[in-house]
Amino acid sequence: MAETVAETGRLRLRTWDEADIDPFMAHLNTPAVMRWLGGVQARADYEAVYQRVAASQAEHGHCFWIVERKQDGALLGFCGLKRFNSEGSDLTGSFEIGWRLREDAWGQGYAREAASASLDHAFDTLEAPYVVALTVQGNTGSWGLMERLGMERRSDLDFVDPRFGPELNPTVIYRIGRDQWKA
Repeated sequence: MAETVAETGRLRLRTWDEADIDPFMAHLNTPAVMRWLGGVQARADYEAVYQRVAASQAEHGHCFWIVERKQDGALLGFCGLKRFNSEGSDLTGSFEIGWRLREDAWGQGYAREAASASLDHAFDTLEAPYVVALTVQGNTGSWGLMERLGMERRSDLDFVDPRFGPELNPTVIYRIGRDQWKA
């Protein structure tokens, strides 16, 4: 059973339920949404995502939570926190924030609202010393949000992710510390 982790004025961030796989795929497994994430994926990939987020929630008490619009219960995507585990970087174990929203939810402030709630959770509940975010150079929407959240570009932490080719490398890192967020 899904559990609400955080609420904002318009959104509910909650844990995943297996029933989320199909609507998540229907709304987020599109060429536009997946452009900077390796492209459209097979159902088996989304089943693996579900297993990873469920394991993260069980082990750490956080994951990339489902984002629902409170007004109508629509699944808009995910946003939340996980422990950094990408190969090629020395950030392993750090708190990582991430988001992915369906295309018809872009440009409405939902990502910033969900990310702010996730950062509050990271610093207030989980007592994270800092949080990192990952993107690629071409994903201007994502790094623009990172900057609006007050995150700083950390080119010294960039790395090459062996899962992706040159069009999605290097991985670009942004970072925010607890004191920066609280200011």
